[in-house]
Amino acid sequence: MFSTVTSGAVRGILSYLIEVEVDVSTGLPGFSMVGFMSGDVREAGDRVKVALKNIGVKIPASKITVNLSPADIRKEGIVIDLPMAIAILIAMGELEEKCVNDMVILGELGLDGEVKPVKGILPIVTKAKEMGIKTVLLPKDNAMEGAVVDNIRIIGVGSLQEAICYLAAPENERDSLIKPTTVNVREIFERDLGREEGLDFADINGQAAVKRAVEVAAAGFHHLLLVGPPGSGKSMVAKRIPSIMPKLSLEESLEVSTIYSVAGELKENQALITRRPFMSPHHSITETALTGGGNVPRPGVISLAHRGVLFLDEMAEFPRTKLDMLRQPMEDKFIHIARSRGTFSYPADFQLVGALNPCPCGYYPDRNKCKCTSNEIKRYLGHISGPILDRIDICVEAPRVDISDLSQKSRSLNESSKTIRQRVMAARKRQEERFRGTNLKFNSEMSPGDIQKYCPLGNIEQSYLESVFSKMELSARAYHKILRIARTIADLENSEKITRLHIMEAVSYRMTDGKYWSQREE
Repeated sequence: MFSTVTSGAVRGILSYLIEVEVDVSTGLPGFSMVGFMSGDVREAGDRVKVALKNIGVKIPASKITVNLSPADIRKEGIVIDLPMAIAILIAMGELEEKCVNDMVILGELGLDGEVKPVKGILPIVTKAKEMGIKTVLLPKDNAMEGAVVDNIRIIGVGSLQEAICYLAAPENERDSLIKPTTVNVREIFERDLGREEGLDFADINGQAAVKRAVEVAAAGFHHLLLVGPPGSGKSMVAKRIPSIMPKLSLEESLEVSTIYSVAGELKENQALITRRPFMSPHHSITETALTGGGNVPRPGVISLAHRGVLFLDEMAEFPRTKLDMLRQPMEDKFIHIARSRGTFSYPADFQLVGALNPCPCGYYPDRNKCKCTSNEIKRYLGHISGPILDRIDICVEAPRVDISDLSQKSRSLNESSKTIRQRVMAARKRQEERFRGTNLKFNSEMSPGDIQKYCPLGNIEQSYLESVFSKMELSARAYHKILRIARTIADLENSEKITRLHIMEAVSYRMTDGKYWSQREE
């Protein structure tokens, strides 16, 4: 007898549906699986047979053939245990074929029949809804994740026996056996909107210029580099950047949650990612872990930082080859990985924040403390290539904190993250209104043509910028970068016009890279 059960899988970040076809016939007993699959997928056959035996289902001495369709996609790193077990039971006559009509079944089986969670539930359920599927039967631990997708029934099961009982029951009695899982997405967001981040800018004393630069970077989603000696608070500032960024919208949350679902990074019973991601990899991270890929393709750290912050602490300690891998995704907002088995694309729209010491010992240019030679400094800073530095909009110096900034009186003057975030959100709102009807979201995304349209300058401002361009010997990219930053500063000041003061502040954020990367032999 022949049967078909619909399941699903992910390839890269995209999902697709799989038809698990099973034929049980007379002949020489055997169990074979076909359909362009890897060895790890074939192992599912052994798990299914043992799981069925351990729940009391006796498989007859028959020839069983399992086919996974479509055959032109290589099945690698996917899980089809539960749908295969149900398809075998239908082919054996233990269940009726109509019990799986308009249903997608997902799940991994333990040898005792336990249904274990799988990766990629959110995109698969979304795909099932697009294809008109009415019900998804999946592991209980994945039920909250799947229920985020509205207008589709999510049934969570904990064991194979539970799944069989549900499918064997009349359709009008199923809800009394297992109640469909539902999630109030609005309630989740409202709950998290009222919860403040644990880290707050009020904890940071002094560093007014650094905090201002961070505010500008957050408002326009500009990449940021902090340079300063050890103990100046660079990491403290960077870790608090998510606390001044606007909360994720539902659309952004679904994007980020999909990536985390595919990567298997959603926590147990977690429905959505509702906070801005903050990823801080160690400099020893492998290239595959950073960008994504591997034998079974999965998103890397830069994709897990999508819509959030990618923080590279001690940035100069990262090998130059790894840093240069960020060049393309910083421009395209996607990371494209070509392998012999196909090409995969992962979202990578992150805000890069780097922190580094100005030399190996950390105290250059203070020659009372720094004993590094000029060549050592050049070699150390040389890990950050010119193209990467050119893509970083704001470069600011974090000086040593003065003792006066650590007093109780000084602490009372510190602004909270909530206060700063209100200004950032107001600036983001102005950008949203300005770019309505376009593909742009932030000032940092403006092309030279967009800059000409959205950043008009008066005669005084144009004359000043031309003199700066000539004196600093700026590149065309740096010229446009200054205007993007000036536009963001004007938005923070609620000014439709870019003034000379806005340009002066924007130019100041280009000084530090020239100071350290242009240092000469003393």
